[in-house]
Amino acid sequence: MEIVRVVVNGALGRMGQEVTNAVVREPGMKAVGAVEKEVTQQYLPLAETPELVPFSSDLGALLKRCNADVVVDFTNPEVSIAAARIVIKHKVSMVIGTTGLSVENLKEIERLCMDNGVGAIVASDFSLGAALLVHLSRYAARFYDRAEIVEMHSDRKIDAPSGTSITTARAMLQGHGRPFQNPEVRHETVDNTRGGNIDGIAVHSVRLPGFLAGQDVIFSGAGETLSMRHNAINRECYLPGVLLAIKKVTGQQGLTIGLDALLDLE
Repeated sequence: MEIVRVVVNGALGRMGQEVTNAVVREPGMKAVGAVEKEVTQQYLPLAETPELVPFSSDLGALLKRCNADVVVDFTNPEVSIAAARIVIKHKVSMVIGTTGLSVENLKEIERLCMDNGVGAIVASDFSLGAALLVHLSRYAARFYDRAEIVEMHSDRKIDAPSGTSITTARAMLQGHGRPFQNPEVRHETVDNTRGGNIDGIAVHSVRLPGFLAGQDVIFSGAGETLSMRHNAINRECYLPGVLLAIKKVTGQQGLTIGLDALLDLE
C-alpha cells in the first residue's frame, strides 16, 4: 500500500490536533510534518505514538524536507490562502477546512491547482450529516419559495454566519433556480431581528457555549413547513470526511468544493 504523507498546518488548533492524531492512527497515512505560527521545539509530541513529527513555523522549508503529498489546513482565511500559495506551488495537494474563504480566494486556489497540476478540496464542514443536509436542502429547494436557516455554534467561533450555512444557502439557491421570497418587515423593534439575507434566505446565527455546531433548515409552503436539522456532538464527526478527502485529493487536479462532491450523492 502506498503511504500518503501528510502535513498539518495549524497543528495545535482544536481541529489540527484532532486531524494529526487521526492521521497517525489511519492505516496508509503518515504524519510527516506539523506547522504552527510559533514553535519552540523541533518535534511535535504526540500521545498516541512514539514517532517524531517534524514541527516548524516555516511551511515552505518543512515541505522541502518532508516530501509531503497533502497539507491539511484548519486555520483562518488569511493563513489558509497564504499557505495555499506556498503548498500548491510545491506541487503538493491541499485539504482545507477553513471557513470564510472569499470567492476570490477560491478562484485563486483553483488557478494555482491548474497551473501546478495538483488538487485541492475545500469544505466548510467535513461531517457526513452536514454534507447530507446540504444535498437534501438543494433538492427540497425545488419545491418551496420560502426558507430560513438557523445555525448554532460555540461562542468561541469568531465568524458569523457559518461557512456551512452559506454553503447550504448557495446549494438551496442552485436547487431553486432563483432568489427565495422574503417578506419585508415594515417595523423592526430590535435591529437585525430577521437575521442576514442571502438572496431571500434569512440566516440566523446563534453563539452560545453549549453548542459545538448545528444547523436547522426550514422550508415553508402553503399550510406546511419542512424542517431538517444536523447537530455535531463532538469533533470526531469531522474526521472520517477529512480522511476521505486526504485519500481522494491526491488523485485529483483542480479545486473540489464540499464533502458532498466526494460522496457520489444522486
